[in-house]
Parts: sequence; C-alpha cells; structure tokens
Amino acid sequence: MEARMKSAPNPDVTTAIQHLYKAIGAGGVDHRVLSLVHLRASQINGCAPCVHASVTAAKKAGETDERLHTAGTWRETPFFTDEERAALALTEAATRIQDGAPGVTDEIWDAAADHFTEEQLGAITLEIALTNFFNRINHTIREQAGKTW
Repeated sequence: MEARMKSAPNPDVTTAIQHLYKAIGAGGVDHRVLSLVHLRASQINGCAPCVHASVTAAKKAGETDERLHTAGTWRETPFFTDEERAALALTEAATRIQDGAPGVTDEIWDAAADHFTEEQLGAITLEIALTNFFNRINHTIREQAGKTW
C-alpha cells in the first residue's frame, strides 16, 4: 500500500495543530498518561502510523515494553495505576462511539473525574479527539507507519 499524499500539509493546519498540542500540554496531565491515551485510541482505530509514533515517543520518554505491549489489555494486567485505568476507559468510550456504543457514560466520566481536575479532563478529552482526528486522516491518505512520524 502506498500513501496517497506526498506533500506537507497546509501550514495553517500545522499551526492550528501546534496550538492544540500546546493546549493539551498546558492541561497538567502526566505525559505518560497522554501517551497511553494516544496509543489506545490508535490501537482501537487500527492506525499503524499513530501506534508506531506512540510507541516510539513513549519509549523515548522511559515507558516500559511491558506496559506498551499490554496497553490493549489493560483491564487484565496489573501494570497500570487507577488514574491510568480511568484515562484508558475514557479513551475507549470516547473513541468507540459507532454502532450504538454507549459512549462516555456517567460512570466512566465520574471515575475519570475522581483522578483528574477539570483542566486535566479537558486536556485528556482534547488528546482523545486529536488522536481520533489523526487516525482518520491517516486512514484516508494511507499514511504508512514509520514514514512520517
């Protein structure tokens, strides 16, 4: 499979995305949590470039192979904190909104709110949305893992 687009994105789009990342960073969420959020949403959406980028960035930030290899099965492993589990549950619920999935229930939101401030929840929600945005673009243009990121 070959990528459909070879040129760089519109500079205005790049600037807008940089501002979104700045807003996420200002939310005060641990970088490891945001990395897990990005990885899990990308796994759900089957976005190879984003999974590759997530793992590469997380490993550079000191994340362990054990946790990266089990992020998709986080419920069945002892490797994640309650805070990380709440963020992963929120990620899954916000990403899986198709086909009548319930989305983010009050129970899922309340569990996340037990661990994060409103500002942090805003940053996590924006990270989830931005990851889903990139996942859909990458699927559309057939971006290849390891080629761009």
